[in-house]
Amino acid sequence: MEKIHKSDEEWRAQLSPEEYQVLREAGTERPFTGEYTDTKTVGVYRCRACGTELFRSDSKFDSHCGWPSFFEPSKSEAVTLIEDRTLGMVRVEVRCAACDSHLGHVFHGEGYQTPTDDRYCINSISLTLESTE
Repeated sequence: MEKIHKSDEEWRAQLSPEEYQVLREAGTERPFTGEYTDTKTVGVYRCRACGTELFRSDSKFDSHCGWPSFFEPSKSEAVTLIEDRTLGMVRVEVRCAACDSHLGHVFHGEGYQTPTDDRYCINSISLTLESTE
């Protein structure tokens, strides 16, 4: 996957302040406020910063956690996983492999009845949905 490199100035010009705060500064949108939390639309979820395909609607599930949840990325190389030790916790951060934008976190072994037992908990503001309906 080809890497996308932009300066902070270029990202700020492209993204809204809210998008920049989540995508480039690893922020989090408030739970149950995101555009795609309850969406059932069939389609492809892309990185809002660069347009790379990240997830498909057939891997989205209702986790009732307040953010869109997926049990796997659309391609294994679409995201990178990084240990995150911020806020006094140990978590796994999910980033877009193409532009290194923060997407959310992934959690394993929570008991959801999904094929992977993973919950990719992703900020709506970091995604765009391309409908295939």
